[in-house]
Amino acid sequence: MSTIHQHTSKIVIWNILKTVCDPEVPVLTITDLGIVRDVKIIDELVEVVITPTYTGCPAMDMIAMNIRLALIENGYLNIKITSVLSPSWTTDWMTESGKQKLQEYGIAPPKGNAETIASDGIECPQCKSINTKLISEFGSTACKALYKCEDCKEPFDYFKCY
Repeated sequence: MSTIHQHTSKIVIWNILKTVCDPEVPVLTITDLGIVRDVKIIDELVEVVITPTYTGCPAMDMIAMNIRLALIENGYLNIKITSVLSPSWTTDWMTESGKQKLQEYGIAPPKGNAETIASDGIECPQCKSINTKLISEFGSTACKALYKCEDCKEPFDYFKCY
């Protein structure tokens, strides 16, 4: 492939990847999460390099399959999905748009980059109160913590910082 064709194909592939949703938080795409680290084109091979949000994330097999299916649907047949653990994924890699989508979906987006979970004071995605309490360090998935708002009384997940 020529360099121009490779560049054009990379743009096309990135646009395809922007349509692949996270199976655990379907409002987010894998590009919103920042888990797609690179796209490489070598001759006719398309390699997509991904990093899990945390080691052992059970969604990574489904994500790899969904990437493969999206690329096949768009005519790419020679596909390699490579998972890399270093550098470790961080919530800093999430897009601001992705964080906003979480908020609108009812999940409090990550704040800061601390690896500790705040015991309280995470903003409620429903009523915006910070009068909240940690219920469990694990929410509906291991990458989220469960909180309860003391004002609106609603439980909510918080996407933990890494």
